[in-house]
Amino acid sequence: MKDYPHLENINIKSVVELITPNELRTALPQTGKSAANVREGRRTIERILDGEDKRLLAIVGPCSVHNVDDALEYARRLKRVADEVADSLYVVMRVYFEKPRSVLGWKGLINDPYLDDTFRMEDGLRMARSLLLRLAEAGLPTATEVLDTLTPQYIGDLVSWSAIGARTAESQTHREIASGMSTPVGFKNATDGSIEAAINGLKSAAGEHHFLGVTDDGLPAVFSTSGNRHAHIVLRGGKRPNYDAESIAECEIALAAAGVPARIVVDCSHGNSRKNYLREGIVLRDLLTQIENGNTSICGFMLESFLEDGCQSIPSDVSQLRPGMSVTDSCIGWNATEELLLEAARRLGARTRS
Repeated sequence: MKDYPHLENINIKSVVELITPNELRTALPQTGKSAANVREGRRTIERILDGEDKRLLAIVGPCSVHNVDDALEYARRLKRVADEVADSLYVVMRVYFEKPRSVLGWKGLINDPYLDDTFRMEDGLRMARSLLLRLAEAGLPTATEVLDTLTPQYIGDLVSWSAIGARTAESQTHREIASGMSTPVGFKNATDGSIEAAINGLKSAAGEHHFLGVTDDGLPAVFSTSGNRHAHIVLRGGKRPNYDAESIAECEIALAAAGVPARIVVDCSHGNSRKNYLREGIVLRDLLTQIENGNTSICGFMLESFLEDGCQSIPSDVSQLRPGMSVTDSCIGWNATEELLLEAARRLGARTRS
């Protein structure tokens, strides 16, 4: 019993103990096949960022995962196309379980897996890890955004690429975590379009840090990191798009001035599409033209894509949700996704062969 209970947890309604990372990993363990595929995914992305692998990194998938069955169907289709375009593109499935909100709203599968405000987060963690295991077993590398600082302890061993979002790129905590992560990490530019915070973020993540965290057994500890040398920038637009050749050149100059390699991934959605999913193809085709014209700093792109075009609101009766359609940002549908990936592979074929 605390001596002064009126001084603590004044605004806390409840506290529910959570399974530890070790317990969840024991319940849903890596296999030799999944571990090998995750390891190969990370190494391939590192080679692309280092310029050793001339393929383009393609991070493709829904804005957020809200239904595991839909995600598995999407993954089945994506794996087929990924194998078809493997000579020119290295396809990584975007599997985002956490969603940053400007004010309020659904925060993702881990936070509220049943989309009904019951917030059964342990169930969400189990669903997320189970899905990642199945994708790793299938040989499809995955990408996710690091939002909650504890989540990587539960699922990080199954992820091949991680993002630090536009709202958290300036966060010291996320920069520290990125410095110790085992995956390449992309820092997105700020929501207003400025790139300074992202460049400072990737420089910070490349350095050594010491910070407080929680071990796999759920115990508080001091973590010391050696730095992440595969941190890079992700251009996602802002008040105006920043995927055009002039913006790419400005980013190259800023990266050179900061003393970091010109490794640029471009998000074809968000500010670059002016929040109109129908423009994602326009952005990608512009990037491909820049590459055809000799650009060597663009090493990857991101597409927000799902089975169906557009998005939907979450109804009070979640059984009424339309299958395969995003409940957060609008996405291009599967037909457009497949068409864009095949076009990109066709146009990049000569470059990768040379």
